Amino acid sequence: MARVGIRDVAVLAGVAVGTVSNYLNHPDRVSADKAERIRAAIDSLGFVPSNAGRQLRLGVSSAIGYIAPDVSNPYFAEIAESVELRASELGFTVFLANSHRSRDRENDYIQLFEQYRVQGLLMSSHLPVEDRLAQVRRRGTPSVLVGQRGQSDEQPSVSLDEVSGGRQAMQHLIEVGCRRLLFVGGPLDIPQVSGRLAGAGEVVREFGAATLEVMDEPDRTVRGGKRIGAALLSRPADMMPDGIFAANDLLALGIMNALVAGGVEVPRQTAIVGYDDIEFAEASLIPLTSVMGRHDGFGIAVVDLLFDAIGGNAIAAPHRMFEPQLVVRASTGRA
Repeated sequence: MARVGIRDVAVLAGVAVGTVSNYLNHPDRVSADKAERIRAAIDSLGFVPSNAGRQLRLGVSSAIGYIAPDVSNPYFAEIAESVELRASELGFTVFLANSHRSRDRENDYIQLFEQYRVQGLLMSSHLPVEDRLAQVRRRGTPSVLVGQRGQSDEQPSVSLDEVSGGRQAMQHLIEVGCRRLLFVGGPLDIPQVSGRLAGAGEVVREFGAATLEVMDEPDRTVRGGKRIGAALLSRPADMMPDGIFAANDLLALGIMNALVAGGVEVPRQTAIVGYDDIEFAEASLIPLTSVMGRHDGFGIAVVDLLFDAIGGNAIAAPHRMFEPQLVVRASTGRA
């Protein structure tokens, strides 16, 4: 069925196309009689006005874009929800895009959002992206890097202190008695992963009486965690780590699932810590100790920083960094 257009409304109402346009955009210019006829025609035809053309003519929109690497990960879904709530309070809509960690998809969405004249961009990425955002900024669209600290003061960012988070996780494992330690996550050149590993490594070196093994697992999902767990189960008992720090909760939950199914007692034989503190961490059969990166003010900070950039306001502190917090649960609770 063909889409009902403004000309169809004009014909049924018996008015000019320009009158219908005025009714939609400048209702004060339309007489009461014609306005009533146009309204009736719109109701009869089921006409839905499009803002796209008007936005392109004016060069503005009432929307911002958010590009996330994986919206199936509850962590990014929670960020998107908090961003949407704050933007809504300010009268704006959020267009959400899922890049699936693909540089090509990121580029496609950046281009698409520019074409739709969004007021600004929010970008969560595990890939180098500042050079691309700089190009967009030069063309007039400001942006905020979400979850990764910007390298340039011209690129505002809101992130977590990943090194601190890694330190907290590893310090806790050592405090509960773990000595054969394992870090799981990857790719290891991703800033978020490398920061967590750096913090964990600092603690082990300072302690001096523990070992730290690193397993690079780029598939940071439950599936990837199960694969790691299966590999660990094939080891001799004296090669099994007694403390595991996973780069995110999905990995940690997959590892724990595989180990428990294979007969390993968690946490008595192996304690496990995750990262992000997603809802499933607490709801797991063995509640997961995790580093909480979620803060009530995170989404607010992201949107407010973007609107400062949109308004051309001077930004005294372009990089906002939140402190993560360890949440201890049964997966590390030693008897």
